[in-house]
Order: sequence, then structure tokens, then C-alpha cells
Amino acid sequence: MKPRVAIVHDYLVDSGGAERVVIALHEQYPDAPIFTSVIDPGTTFPIFNTLDIRTSFLQRLPVRKSNYKLLLPFFPLAFESFDLSEYDLVISSASAFAKGVVTSSDTLHVCYCHTPARFAWRFHEYVAQEQIGRLKKSIIELVVHNLRQWDYMAAQRVDHFIANSQATARRIEKNYRRASTVIYPPVDVDSFAPCNEIGDYYLVVSRLAPYKRIDIAVQAFNDLGLPLKIVGAGIDAQRLCAMAKPNIEFLGHVPQNQLADLFARARAIIFPGVEDFGLVPLEANAAGRPVIAFAAAGALETVIDGVTGVFFREQTPETLASAVRATDVNRFDAHVMRDHAERFSKARFKERIANFVAEKSRSVGRSGNER
Repeated sequence: MKPRVAIVHDYLVDSGGAERVVIALHEQYPDAPIFTSVIDPGTTFPIFNTLDIRTSFLQRLPVRKSNYKLLLPFFPLAFESFDLSEYDLVISSASAFAKGVVTSSDTLHVCYCHTPARFAWRFHEYVAQEQIGRLKKSIIELVVHNLRQWDYMAAQRVDHFIANSQATARRIEKNYRRASTVIYPPVDVDSFAPCNEIGDYYLVVSRLAPYKRIDIAVQAFNDLGLPLKIVGAGIDAQRLCAMAKPNIEFLGHVPQNQLADLFARARAIIFPGVEDFGLVPLEANAAGRPVIAFAAAGALETVIDGVTGVFFREQTPETLASAVRATDVNRFDAHVMRDHAERFSKARFKERIANFVAEKSRSVGRSGNER
């Protein structure tokens, strides 16, 4: 008998790597409904408008991407309220709350963890990077104390963890005292292709949030005077635009075909932040272009120094600018970079997920936690 499968995701309000994981999971399990707290159809991938999306009671509130975080204290209740008793397999895609769903003893719950919740386990870093004021910080700190306890408890409900990188696996072990298996997230390599005509510009593709550290790229290219195109939108856009000189162009959101062309014609892609994984370096490689990346966390697992890109070792504009000056982008082999990206393809992701689930489904006492 075919197992009944449900997919659970924190919230569908962005068009990023986590949402791409959900799409790939749904392609693997096309009959599975997707449970989520809230959805903003205007800011997430259009494909979700065609799928079986089941939202929580929070959706009845006037929720938009700009204000959904105000509901932070209510997310645990939202996920615990879902009735998943009819499903044999639940796969949660979580960087916060989705892993907290309650399942029966006969249900296999696999959590694909993008990271333990940043606001709970890296609180001071979170408030600093999100530029949260002192009063608001004090209020959030009271809420987060309780959420951190709930988050730990929720992690113990999971039968098996999958981490999206070695960096995330280490955080799962430290924060939740749980073991995990690393399965890298899918890169849609077929949407990108190398191009023989390279332009004169460098490229950043990112949400414009403070923790992404796009300000480092802006300041570096202010000094370099070289063309820099920035794709993406977010709460940091106004600040970044105000500091940028005319050689820096902000493009906002762009269609996928235009984005693929921007990747393929860029001299190099700039990746200045610290990501738990980070799809952009591999998308760049799929398009045959090298990456200049800050040497930390996920980038250390996806960038081969001197082969698919280069690292800069200090997260400062000066160090990034020096790396740009020193990098001969013409010495990188587009075919080698493309082959590297293929190792992270969607097909490989789905194969590894299917094998993992099959293995855990066959195991004796499958509801026992990995510890």
C-alpha cells in the first residue's frame, strides 16, 4: 500500500532556497498536501498557488510578508493544531517551527532542517543583524526565552533529522543534542547554462536583509569603481541604495530567464554573507561562472578554492575588494564548474531523500529517536 505523505513548512512568504526544497519534496511526493502556518501568494513562488496548501488559523489574520513575524508567539500553537493522524510519513522543512507538529507513534517524522532557529539560538547575532532597537529587543527577548524551550522540546519529537550542510549538522548536535544526516539542498542546474559572451559586471543575488552583508559588497565596489549588479529585494534595500555609488545597479526581482542570463554573463558572483548552505555559488557554477565568497559555513562546502571560485578570509569591504582585484576570472574552466554544480542537482537530492526515507521506514522501531 502506498504510504500517505504530508509535507510541513514554516511559512510560504519568500522565494528562496527553503521554498525550493519544498517544491522538490512535492515533486518527489506529488500527492502530499503542504501544511504551513501562513502563505503570501504575492511574495512566494507562483507554483504554490496550484498546489494543495493547508494553512493554520493564522492565515485568517491580515498576514503579509511585511508583518508575519509579529505572530511569533503563536506559531507553536499553529503547528501543534494540525491534525496529521492520517499520514504514514511527515516530512517537515524547518528553520523554525514546522518540526513541532505532533504526530502519532505510527507516523515516521523526518525533519529537513535548514538551521536551528536563528532568533532562538543565535539571538544576539540575530537582533544585531536585523537592526532591532533596544525596546523591541527587550520585548522579543522575553518571548524568545520561552520559544527556545519549546524549540528544543519540539526537536525531540522528530524521529530523524536531515541537515542541509555540515555547518547545520553541527548546530543540530549542539542545540538539540540530536544526530543528523547531511543531504545538500537541490540546485536547479537545468535552469542555467554557460555563455561565451561575458560582460563587464559583477553580480550579487540575495535577499536584501542586514545579515546577508550585502553592505560589504556595496562598500567594496564603491571603492573599486567596477560595475556591480544586485538582484533581490528586502528590508535593507533603502539603506543599501543610499550608500551605493552610480556604478552599482539595483535590479530588484527579475524573472528566472533573465536571472540565468545575468549569472552566465557576469565576470564573477559575489557572495559576502554567512549562509548555512547557500545556493547562489552553485547556481553561479551551473552557469559557468566563478564565485568570490567569504570563507565561512556553507561556502566552505560548496566552493572549491581556485577551481570553482576564490575565498576572502575577513568579512570586510577591504578584503573583498582585494580579492576582486587579485582574481583573474578568465582562468576558471566553465565545464569544470558546471560539473561541480551537477553534484548538487535536484535529481540527486530527490534520490537521496527517497533512499533515506526508505531506509528509515524499514528500520526496526522506526519511531525511536536518533541520539
